[in-house]
Amino acid sequence: MSDSDIRSFFMPREKLLWSGRPAQGFLLTSRDFLLVPFSLFWGGFAIFWEITAISTETPVFTKLWGIPFVLMGLYIMAGRFVIDAAVRARTEYVLTDRRVIIRRSGLFRHLSINQLELLPSISLEEGSRGRGTIKFGVASNRRMSGWTPGLASEPQFLGIDDARHVYSLLEKARLDFTKSR
Repeated sequence: MSDSDIRSFFMPREKLLWSGRPAQGFLLTSRDFLLVPFSLFWGGFAIFWEITAISTETPVFTKLWGIPFVLMGLYIMAGRFVIDAAVRARTEYVLTDRRVIIRRSGLFRHLSINQLELLPSISLEEGSRGRGTIKFGVASNRRMSGWTPGLASEPQFLGIDDARHVYSLLEKARLDFTKSR
């Protein structure tokens, strides 16, 4: 998103405090410590089932039955990482003195604009080398958010560099906005 694109979402006299993008490429989250073993078990079993069904004289229905399970297994083993990387490559974050703007373009197009004073809660999850995630509000399990972090329905700045600094900017903006009221 260009600077003029960003400013098209601004209200009069709104000031840009920070803009950035999520971490790019392959990304593991804390959920993957459980999801990776589960996906390998599921996908491995589904592939074993399908190979066995195809290589033996079983009814056509039995051979076809395993195909959706193999496809799901391939998605949860590898495809979800590809989709997540593609989604994050088309995601941009903006923090202004009044709002948090999250814009995702492409196939999973989405625009989220949240007023600072209406954010129910803010949490910071710091990782290594200053990278972290800032979450706004209560988590929900809509869509594929558990499998694909870039599609989480909870507004968040996922895997941003210098997360603590952005968190400080956010808290200061909230405090300044409250004082100005």
